[in-house]
Amino acid sequence: MSRFRVIPRAETRLTRQAMYDLIRSPMITEKATAVSEHNQIIFKVPLTATKREVKAAVEGLFSVKVDAVNTIRVQGKLKRVRGRPGRRSDFKKAIVTLAEGSRIDVTTGI
Repeated sequence: MSRFRVIPRAETRLTRQAMYDLIRSPMITEKATAVSEHNQIIFKVPLTATKREVKAAVEGLFSVKVDAVNTIRVQGKLKRVRGRPGRRSDFKKAIVTLAEGSRIDVTTGI
């Protein structure tokens, strides 16, 4: 008998407004375009967003099946504006891997 108990994962339920708040914008960069060939898409999400919440939001908004979600926290860069030091804000990227046959067209609106 195992010492560990298997606890089923609770399904994350979000309101429509919470889904829109989680998925801020798709990232349109050279690297994001390159990973789209592997059925992945990159979104900018809040720093407090979890992988489960991002998965539930993408599946709810775009009606697709998500295989995996990877998140990256990006630190803001130090920049100078008119000679004075400033700092860009931190943000989080979510790399969403879609199931085979699922597609999202980011050039059109939701």
